[in-house]
Amino acid sequence: MTLAVILLCVLCLAYANGANDNFKGVATLFGSGTAHYRGALLWATATTFLGSVTAVFLAERLLRAFSGKGIVGAELAGTPAYGAAVALGAGATVLLATRWGLPISTTHSLVGALVGAGWAASAEIHLQHLGAKFFLPLLVSPVMAVVCTVALYYIFRRLRRWSGITEQTCFCIGQETVEVVPLLSQSAALKRVEQLTAKVGTTVQCHNQYSGCVLGVEAAPTLDKLHYLSAGAVSFARGLNDTPKIAALLLLAPAIGGISGTALVAVVMAAGGLLSARKVAETMSQKITSMNHGQGLTGNLVTALIVIGASRLGMPVSTTHVSCGSMFGIGAVTKQAHWSTIGKILTAWITTLPLGAALGFASYWVLHSTS
Repeated sequence: MTLAVILLCVLCLAYANGANDNFKGVATLFGSGTAHYRGALLWATATTFLGSVTAVFLAERLLRAFSGKGIVGAELAGTPAYGAAVALGAGATVLLATRWGLPISTTHSLVGALVGAGWAASAEIHLQHLGAKFFLPLLVSPVMAVVCTVALYYIFRRLRRWSGITEQTCFCIGQETVEVVPLLSQSAALKRVEQLTAKVGTTVQCHNQYSGCVLGVEAAPTLDKLHYLSAGAVSFARGLNDTPKIAALLLLAPAIGGISGTALVAVVMAAGGLLSARKVAETMSQKITSMNHGQGLTGNLVTALIVIGASRLGMPVSTTHVSCGSMFGIGAVTKQAHWSTIGKILTAWITTLPLGAALGFASYWVLHSTS
């Protein structure tokens, strides 16, 4: 198997990861109206790339985990055909989900492809290692995200009310404010949107914002800055957690492994996000739940803490599962969750692993047969 084939398969996975995952850290910025799509995407790309570079120094255990050793025998894990099949199977799985605008886990697709390619090679799969090292973190992390988001939401709401910060409904055209009124119900806000849209002749959007000061500091602009920082932290955590999983497959090609391989993966991940993230961005930002700036900040803080902590412990959690879990928590506690969309996402999560296994199996069979 040539170096070019291995490299092409791994870069396909890196591109797919960027397209499906790159916007997840900043989805709350776009969804809450804090930032436009392009601005949010550029912020995600920059902070994800920083996390990818940092992964070279802080995420060695993830590099080892996703080389395949421990799941299959070391001899098979070290073959180019196996590594290329894992990359191709996982990449195809993520690209299919991206085509339909569904946020899925690259980690899940990788695990499925690792197993499927192993089956195709008639290898023994070490299920005990698979359950302890992969399945448990993947199952527990979204539940943790939901619970922590709900708890933190109530804590932050109490603090806000105690400090005298109030909510308002803002009607805007882009970044230009048309009208600000005391907090309206959802039905009243939608009715006012229709009235203002008819009056000004262009689409008016509404969102809730905060008003008031704490120790002489304006709440709204300070919250926006914190929101940007939290979104950057999530994107940084994603780069830190995802890049070594993909770069691990380049260990089969020593000429481009290590630092140079990780840097190349980071660049292609960024390109995938910049060019192909739109559909997943709309699902994450607008179709899971409505949110305001404070709720978006809460979800981002939970996501960043869980993913960064897992990266330091060498646990392969899914940024997708954690970030979506945080949004599910927000939607549940505010009663604004779009359950039909959440159902589609959960169905996609359930099918990711078997689809990854099937495509990993097929990829190994084709690559092994032609090598």
